[in-house]
Amino acid sequence: MTSASLRRGAVAASSVALAMLGTLAVAQPQFGNPSPTAGSKTSQQANQAADQAAYQPVAYVNASRPGPALVVIPGEIKSNNADFTTKVTANNIADFAEVELSSANFQVLERSNLGPLLREFELAYNLGDPQQARKFLGMGKLKTTKYVVKFDILKAEKIASAQQGFDGRAIGDMAALAGAFSRSWGGAQAGAVAGRGIGSVQSNEATTVWLVGMRYKIINAETTEQVATGYTEEKMEIGATRQAALGVSQSQQGGVGLDTMVQRLVQKSVWEIDSKYK
Repeated sequence: MTSASLRRGAVAASSVALAMLGTLAVAQPQFGNPSPTAGSKTSQQANQAADQAAYQPVAYVNASRPGPALVVIPGEIKSNNADFTTKVTANNIADFAEVELSSANFQVLERSNLGPLLREFELAYNLGDPQQARKFLGMGKLKTTKYVVKFDILKAEKIASAQQGFDGRAIGDMAALAGAFSRSWGGAQAGAVAGRGIGSVQSNEATTVWLVGMRYKIINAETTEQVATGYTEEKMEIGATRQAALGVSQSQQGGVGLDTMVQRLVQKSVWEIDSKYK
């Protein structure tokens, strides 16, 4: 074999190796499912419900255009609903906002650059103190800041609930009693069997709906004046069902969680910011 042939073979082999490495680099990581119910009917039902609540990236209309430099500061949670305030914090909301604003191609400056001065930075903008705010804007990367953005929760409440159910025990008792009054052994036995069967039938369904509202504010980083504001709200439904008959039962429970609801509200707000104020 000639040296030219050897070189061609080496080049071809290296090309194949690079292609394989490229494929490995591009491929998404795959994870197994160790659940003992994986693939079962209950697993499929639960996963279908979870897929509806899973994170869905938003196609921001102006994502191809770079946005100005901004800092997200933790907003306020005006609601006093304990279920909400124990699960969602202002820092959670600010973290979601940084992710989504970055996806929309805004230049998001890290809050961590402020270090222990973050609280004073927030106060300067919440109080509208431009002189104090400018002290912070002279620090490192913050010199390029154009906007300060905050997201507030104005509403978080359970606005409605409904439930209905069926309990076959009363009807089952009536069937057994009717058999007993038939004055025959066969009728009594049939009534007893029917009574047990009907009495075992139970069905329950309950639904709760939340209403969560979010406001965003865009503040001029130099003057602390409000540039724009907007408000959006979403319903969040949580439901549960249970059926049982003749010793066989089935139940389901699901809905969008509070963290997911907040993230979706942030996405709606960022979509509006990207559309109107970039």
